This record gives sequence, C-alpha cells and structure tokens, in this order.
Amino acid sequence: MHIGVIGATGTIGSRVVDEALRRGHRVTAFSRDASGVDDRRENLGRASVDVLDAASVAAVLPGLDVLISGFQPGNAAKDFADTVRRSIAEPTVYADAARALLKALESHPRTRLIVIGGAGSLEIEPGLVRADHDDLIHASLEELGLPREYAAAVRGHRDALNVLRLSNRLWTYFSPAEQIAPGERTGRYRVGGDQPVLDADGLSRISVEDAAVALVDEAELPRFVQRRFTVGY
Repeated sequence: MHIGVIGATGTIGSRVVDEALRRGHRVTAFSRDASGVDDRRENLGRASVDVLDAASVAAVLPGLDVLISGFQPGNAAKDFADTVRRSIAEPTVYADAARALLKALESHPRTRLIVIGGAGSLEIEPGLVRADHDDLIHASLEELGLPREYAAAVRGHRDALNVLRLSNRLWTYFSPAEQIAPGERTGRYRVGGDQPVLDADGLSRISVEDAAVALVDEAELPRFVQRRFTVGY
C-alpha cells in the first residue's frame, strides 16, 4: 500500500511511519515543511502540505491508498507547551482541518482518511461524554497535568469528529486511550468503539507504539469506515 502520514515527525505520526515501513508499505511523510524530514529510509518519501488548505491536500492525494492525519498545531514532539498554547488559542483548528481534508477527498473519493483525534469525546458511560461537562474535563486534565483551559482543545477534537460524522467520505476517526505515552511495542491491544477500553485496573491506556500498530492495522484491513474506534490494553 501507499500510506500518507500528516504530522509524520510527531510523537504518534513518527511511530506510524515506522510501523508502516516495517510492514513493507510505501510511505509519504507530510509536514508543513518537508525539508525538516531528513529520514532517507527505503520506501519513504516526503512532501510539504498545509492541512488547512484543501487544495494543498488534494494535490498530494494521487496514488495514496490511505491518508493518516496526526495534525496538531505547532510541533508537539519538539515543543509540547507551544502546541498546548496554540490548541487553547485556536480550538476550532481541528474542525477546520477535518473540513479541509474532506473537501480534498471530493476529488479522490476512493482514498481513505484516518484522523487521529482525542479521547475526550469517548463515552465514559452510555450517553455521557467527558467533553460535554466542565467538571469531568477539568478533573481529567488535572490528572494529565494540563491546564483547565485545554478543555477548549478537547472540545475542538470532539467538534472535528462531528464534522466527519456528517460526511459520506471514507473516513475513520481514531480516539487513543486516555493515557498514551511512548513505551513498548507489544503488538497487542483491544479494540472499542465509542467507549474507552479499560484494563484490569480500570485504566484506559496504550503505548504510542501500539497505537501505531492499531492505526496501520486499520489502514490494511478497514473495519471502522465512517466510524470512530479506540484501543487500549
């Protein structure tokens, strides 16, 4: 397959690139400035793209089987605090990116899109979404060491999912586990839909490496077209 990865230098995006190459796929790494991608591995190309510009995205779609978007404002891998600040200042950017991606797909309707989003839109109980309740969001952000103001970004991710849900394109939305960080690639995980997957201790957690495994699994064998999915241990 030919897989494109937006945000290929990011924490999750870089692992997705690694995982796809490991399996023998051809990968194109997309970033705002592709000159910053100096990886010269076999089967890895690079190109610049503006995820907020539908024409820019459409121009790189020919030949792609799947486009995986790990878009974040700023460069979270190098300056996480800056990404947090930008996400708070411009929480609508996630929905704007979703609209641009869907617009781009109008000219390439057979290309599948996988958007890496947030966990705040998962139902912690049937019908109860953390992103819809200040107290629940603030408690979760406190546990993660994030400022309360980041609730705006959590809702921004939720809004992007709602934009996708109105589309008939071949989209998939991925909500990572509530706790996600670099760790071990085990190749094992459990899959959920609109509710988080909890381990024996009641925690929603996954390594970035295993999240990448799940994303490439979905790219290879689509099970959640026009749906959201999540993973956890």
